[in-house]
Amino acid sequence: MTSLYAISDGKLRPAVRRALSNEKLIEDWVEADPSLLGLDAMIIGRQVPTDHGKFIDLLAMDATGGLIIIELKKDRTPREIVAQVLDYASWVRTLTTPEVYERAEKYLGTRLVTAFREKFGESIPERLNATHSMLIVASELDAASRRIVEYLSEEHGLAINTAFFNVFEADGCEWLTTDFLLDQDEVEERSERKVRAPWSGYYFVNAGLGEHRSWDDMKRYGFISAGGGEFYSKRLQQLGVGDEFFAYDKGNGYIGYGAVTRTVVPADEFTTPNGPLFDQPLTEARIKRPGAAPEEAEFAVGVEWRMTVDPSHAKRFKGAFANQNIVCKLRDEATVDFLIAEFDVERGL
Repeated sequence: MTSLYAISDGKLRPAVRRALSNEKLIEDWVEADPSLLGLDAMIIGRQVPTDHGKFIDLLAMDATGGLIIIELKKDRTPREIVAQVLDYASWVRTLTTPEVYERAEKYLGTRLVTAFREKFGESIPERLNATHSMLIVASELDAASRRIVEYLSEEHGLAINTAFFNVFEADGCEWLTTDFLLDQDEVEERSERKVRAPWSGYYFVNAGLGEHRSWDDMKRYGFISAGGGEFYSKRLQQLGVGDEFFAYDKGNGYIGYGAVTRTVVPADEFTTPNGPLFDQPLTEARIKRPGAAPEEAEFAVGVEWRMTVDPSHAKRFKGAFANQNIVCKLRDEATVDFLIAEFDVERGL
């Protein structure tokens, strides 16, 4: 159970948890910004009609072309909502790529390929709906329903989870928080084992070059970073010392191969052989994010770069794996074989 406290005159004052007066607001908020649920996804449908005469609250698509069923509990009993989302999933899995295009473009009012590129910065995969997942959104869930969701995910590897929206009020102000029944990364990992190729042992890491990050700084000082919110920086926690990865420049190609030498720390605590990173001459000083809240700060992972190339010479081929996630496991065999050859990787190094 989440608790929230206001700090006043050096003392803690608990905020009062209350029910959201209008659950439709949640649907509106999530439709406008799926990241509220920790999703890097685009909404491609609302109140989507199924062949069974029912309507899915929200249907989303992630950067792999996988579909995400988002269903609000509303006035249904907990067991009813679990059964309902499973029924929706049984229908969604039958959607073909052309059918996904048809429904998405009707909702978006534009070409799906265009909207996908604007959202993810990548070309849309040729095959859509290769995987699907389910997310129940509720204020609360009874113990029996929690056990059912846990069982389906942990024992059967279904990509199902529950997000809880909590509203707190104090001194006339309201706050909204979100919690999850299960760790979403673990849910995704369990479901991937059922439908995806074995892990190659290498990670994909998005370098995120641009306004706050310089490739020259990363190479010179031995790090890779992410920031702007926990949604992004938390992904770096997947990397442990010794893990090998390929760095990707979004929309361009692969630009580096390295191994982790230090797990994630706030970038202002990251040290180089010559002292703190932020005390060094930086090509991109905006990595310091002056005035940003702690949760918006930049975080860095130490790297031994074994081979790098200039972004203008990024390694790529048509159909190479790319993903919007900051960190994920590389499973595409063709991409792994290509990168091993291009970056002179010795297997088992």
